[in-house]
Amino acid sequence: MSAAGSARWPWIWPLVAWVVIGIALGTSYGAWPLLVVALVAVVLAAVHHAEVIAERIGEPFGTLVLAVAVTIIEVALIVSLMLAETEPNMQLPRDTVFAAVMIIITGMVGLCLLTGGVRHGENTFGELGVSSALVTLAALSILTMVLPNHTTTAPGAAYSASQLAFVALVSLVLYGAFIFVQTVKHRDYFLDATHEQIVAATEQHAAVATRASMPATLLALLVSLAAVVLLAKSLAPTLTAALDAIGAPDAATGVFIAAIVLLPESLAAYRAAALNRLQTSLNLALGSALASIGLTIPVVAALSLAMGWTLELGLGSRETVLLLLGLFVCSLSLAKGRTMVLHGVVHLVLFAVYLFTTIVP
Repeated sequence: MSAAGSARWPWIWPLVAWVVIGIALGTSYGAWPLLVVALVAVVLAAVHHAEVIAERIGEPFGTLVLAVAVTIIEVALIVSLMLAETEPNMQLPRDTVFAAVMIIITGMVGLCLLTGGVRHGENTFGELGVSSALVTLAALSILTMVLPNHTTTAPGAAYSASQLAFVALVSLVLYGAFIFVQTVKHRDYFLDATHEQIVAATEQHAAVATRASMPATLLALLVSLAAVVLLAKSLAPTLTAALDAIGAPDAATGVFIAAIVLLPESLAAYRAAALNRLQTSLNLALGSALASIGLTIPVVAALSLAMGWTLELGLGSRETVLLLLGLFVCSLSLAKGRTMVLHGVVHLVLFAVYLFTTIVP
């Protein structure tokens, strides 16, 4: 795609998405391929506009704008698919967040480590920034998806209302603390190792951020987010019926949502790793996981408390083992600030195991 074409597509796709929404009205299955394509494209466009706004307003508010935009997309997809069934799927938020974490710590990180290792031999990055992200991610993951199985106030894998509200608040506190450290207090921990890479990244972001005016970009973002919500609502019944027809496990829906939400950051992380900027690559990957838990869980928790739903956040034993293994391997491979091809292969093997056991539990 030419430079001019790449500059225009984030503005064209939201308009195309609204045309697809109009076409899909009154149809059931015939328009679903258009809906899927339009949904993926408008998610990419929305994240692009959010990134531009983030660069224009600077840190720490820029990071929050991007995180909020991605959270809106994720929550819209979750709620639409929850309500697409006769009885709301109370496990879908958990399945989606678990899928996001596993895709990131095994799939995204593994691909980035493998790409950097193949192209550059050895990857280097600042371990202080990465360890800060990992320790926050581990705490959020265990508190939201493992601890519910071991509380006694509410039966099963659910928190009581007060426990859910408290964990939602704790999640916001942990995520907010990480953002403060990343963007204000210890920003240097998260910068690429060489001055040339930092300057190049800054110049590239500045060029992107000045292409359009702030009001126009903000309007495009709002139009894109509204299209995401409506596309998700239109696609939800068809997707639910299709997964039921092929006998796919319920967790497959969470994988679908997480894959769409993580697509923009995954592409950006891969490109950064290919350019020998593994620090930026890991910032993007682990930051996506933190936002998926630290913001999505509180929002969904607030909705469930308002609607009187009982969320089942606790993972099963198989998923718990995979989560703990993924976090453990990730912490080991990223502990020294240097990685190679083998680390990437191990992560990708764990990712394959996760996908296979999701389909064949």
